[in-house]
Amino acid sequence: MKRKVRFSLVYRDMWQSSGKYQPRLDQLVRVAPAIVRMGCFDRVETNGGAFEQVNLLYGENPNKAVRAFTKPFNEAGIKTHMLDRGLNALRMFPVPADVRRLMYRVKHAQGVDITRIFCGLNDVRNIIPSIKYALEGGMTPQATLCITTSPIHTAEYYANIAEQLIAAGAPEICLKDMAGIGQPAMLGQLVGMIKSKHPEVIIQYHGHSGPGLSMASILEVCKAGADVIDTAIEPLSWGKVHPDIISVQSMLKHAGFDVPEINMDAYMEARKLTQEFIDDFLGYFMNPSNKLMSSLLLGCGLPGGMMGSMMADLTGVMAAINANRQKAGQEPYSEDALLVKLFDEVAYVWPRVGYPPLVTPFSQYVKNIALMNLLTESMGKPRYSMMDDSIWGMILGKSGQLPGDVAPELKELAQEKGFEFTTADPQSNYPDDLDRFIKEMEQNGWDRGQDDEELFEFAMHESQYRDYKSGIAKERFNKDLQAAKEKDMQKKGMNLADIAAYKHAQSDAVVAPETGTVLYEVNGEGEAVASISPAIGQEYKEGERLCYIQNHYGQMVEVPACLGGKITEICVEQGHKVSKGETIAYIRRNS
Repeated sequence: MKRKVRFSLVYRDMWQSSGKYQPRLDQLVRVAPAIVRMGCFDRVETNGGAFEQVNLLYGENPNKAVRAFTKPFNEAGIKTHMLDRGLNALRMFPVPADVRRLMYRVKHAQGVDITRIFCGLNDVRNIIPSIKYALEGGMTPQATLCITTSPIHTAEYYANIAEQLIAAGAPEICLKDMAGIGQPAMLGQLVGMIKSKHPEVIIQYHGHSGPGLSMASILEVCKAGADVIDTAIEPLSWGKVHPDIISVQSMLKHAGFDVPEINMDAYMEARKLTQEFIDDFLGYFMNPSNKLMSSLLLGCGLPGGMMGSMMADLTGVMAAINANRQKAGQEPYSEDALLVKLFDEVAYVWPRVGYPPLVTPFSQYVKNIALMNLLTESMGKPRYSMMDDSIWGMILGKSGQLPGDVAPELKELAQEKGFEFTTADPQSNYPDDLDRFIKEMEQNGWDRGQDDEELFEFAMHESQYRDYKSGIAKERFNKDLQAAKEKDMQKKGMNLADIAAYKHAQSDAVVAPETGTVLYEVNGEGEAVASISPAIGQEYKEGERLCYIQNHYGQMVEVPACLGGKITEICVEQGHKVSKGETIAYIRRNS
């Protein structure tokens, strides 16, 4: 009888591996039915990691997005899963235990079935508490091994960690090959070692396509007994993302495995919608190089999931590095040349900071050390001159035990700074803190939300949540999107006058009928709500109210959205003054 292999769609990670943002709630609920109709997915990754922070950056409520996206999969009997960074939960730095415990209650209530718990250091002290919290909260804990290739990270090393996690109650193990640099032979050997002792344990493989090993790895782990394979769909599959479901299904079918069929009409619909989201606005925040595979990743080991943010960081620092080089009479780097320098520096730094598997947040820490080293080099300063507390926390052991030894020069630098290394349980450094957030929400009159989900969001992402509540996040995103669109047009050879003419020629100008203050959102007393302006791309029906103008007499004059359509430009922000006859916004009619 053929052995059955099931598939998971990592829709959330597809986007994170491609660029800065995730689809909006309205887009997620449109694509979910097509994913269901494809009929080949036993599981779908719906949230976790950067997902919730990204929604807050939009100025939108992430809890609504999670509930709306999980609902169609729950109804179809498809299990949903999320990514959980163990000690760091859903953020880049450690989380108090009471907030971690609350997360599982909230996520289970929101419709998430499985939590993929990982520690970037593979320190079981950071994973085992989450296994317990997940079981208490009614979720399935999938304990995770962060895969990399180094002299330390052998099949025996990983099998020993898996034993401890299974003994702690994990019914599933994930092999998280976040950079796609896990060697296929080792991965197959590891799966065989786990399955020989624990045939009942479900093993799921997650591998990025980056350096091109992932298809061989999938075949090896399936031959050794893996149960579930993570896949992607076009137009985001391959590159730094994950292999496409069509290719994986074909390979495994011809290798003799029992795999589900794919409804190709539904696949094409999901593919079309995904491309539509890219064209709508998400593509403005994607670096084209993330569509390409690169053998260079085998040397530096950086994961696919951080490529979007890394290229943005590289572009930001490049100007400063090149300015310093020009002052010193040196040739400026091209982006490609600087990228190779960065990869080389990561390869240099990585063993010296103890071989942490390069996954969030430690991939960002190591990348940041390398990037800052390049910057300080251009300034004539020594390596390791610019490292923040989080990076030092990793080096000193506050985040967990590093797999390898820290280099002598870093130990000496720590001693010079008066820092101490620690072997204490990492959670002991971060005491419970939920009461502080409860008290502040009560003082502000903020609702704790259904199943305490708003309390959780505030405690997990404190600064982003404040910006979301104030409306600053939405304003910032609107400006970033407008700037990204204009930059894209300039790349295509259009000057600023042409850009304005292009936008305005295809749009209706919403003109102020009176002089006064523009108010897009008001409360029951007619007062402005925070400083919230509409999002670029927000859609209006013909005659629907766009805003009010509060004139000099205090009267509220309603301003309709012309013939309807999508916002292409906001000329006057919430609460700002406008004169009669001035343009408030431009709205492009739907064709």
